[in-house]
Amino acid sequence: MKFSVFQVSRRGGREKNEDRMGYCYTRESGLFLLADGMGGHPEGEVAAQLALQTIAALYQKRAKPVVSDVAEFLTTALMAAHHHILRYASECGMLDTPRTTLVGAILQNGAAHWIHCGDSRLYVVRDGALLTRTRDHSYAEHRDMSSLPLDAINRNILFTCLGSPSKPVFEVVGPVLLQHRDKIMLCSDGLWDHVSDADIVQQLTDLSVTDAVPELVERALRKAGERSDNVTAIAVEWETPDHFDSSRGVSTDGLGGGGFATTIQAGMDGFEDDLDDAAIERSIAEINEAIRRGAAKKTKI
Repeated sequence: MKFSVFQVSRRGGREKNEDRMGYCYTRESGLFLLADGMGGHPEGEVAAQLALQTIAALYQKRAKPVVSDVAEFLTTALMAAHHHILRYASECGMLDTPRTTLVGAILQNGAAHWIHCGDSRLYVVRDGALLTRTRDHSYAEHRDMSSLPLDAINRNILFTCLGSPSKPVFEVVGPVLLQHRDKIMLCSDGLWDHVSDADIVQQLTDLSVTDAVPELVERALRKAGERSDNVTAIAVEWETPDHFDSSRGVSTDGLGGGGFATTIQAGMDGFEDDLDDAAIERSIAEINEAIRRGAAKKTKI
């Protein structure tokens, strides 16, 4: 498997960076992830990090060296990440839960699959055109869910995410067969909110991912100014073996059948023991009970 990849994250004008991104790969499969911890709730960076760690740990267990059922894996992994965030909040006695968006892609067998929840996006660019992009889980993008006019809808309001005391809404897409030089970019809203889809396509068409990604991030920061959100992106360019440029790309051929490489910090031992629906429902009930107790206590005061 051959590909080029580049990732960068900038804090912008925020006090801290709540975005997280990274990738893992075996000899025949690659996983690319990005999460944007949500402001207005506690420890968004923890939610984002837990999501990446959980999914990466499950991927390492399942990719031997490919994931046998990619759609099932992505669904299971997203729900496991959601559950892990809820469990963290419950164990810490938090009255509000850490929350995060998530977008992730698996590339294997010459095809791409992806999943997303929230408004972190995935773009696929082919031959100078936008092949597809994800549709945000926001009321602005799903205007059919609201009777309000477009100019009255806050595009920042999401109707789903990971870590909320309700089951997340998500979409799984694939397989999409890949062609040489297809480019897939995952990015947080700090980027796409200030750079148009047309400009994103143009940059990814004209430049390598190594040059396009930092340029897009810097452009978003300049346009947003001093109050810029965190800006994060990771992009991969698919390469066929007969066109592979070893000077700038990644070749997984050197990994053995059980070989694994990752840029995502580990540390999720034991979490996979209670990922069934009943366990998730218990976590949701515990969080809701904590919120209820907190509200009752405030009323008495």
